[in-house]
Amino acid sequence: MNWSEIFPVVSGFLLGTLLGWITPGSRKGIGVPIVLLLAFLATVLSGEFRISWGFLLVDLPLVSIPALAAFTLQQRTRCTSNRDS
Repeated sequence: MNWSEIFPVVSGFLLGTLLGWITPGSRKGIGVPIVLLLAFLATVLSGEFRISWGFLLVDLPLVSIPALAAFTLQQRTRCTSNRDS
């Protein structure tokens, strides 16, 4: 496994973690363009765009699903921490 295969998942996870610290009103406005940018970068860095830009549709969920998972995990963790306090 090389970096171009790991990049979309890791970048999505990091994005989701960072979005947890941004104010709720601006999450979509910031998160959606960054997800699109990261998916585009994943397609270009892997060289898959030379075969077909359809790979962008594969990289899009590879970025967005880990971002959503990391965001949800962070929110649940923070909610649980607040209840324990």
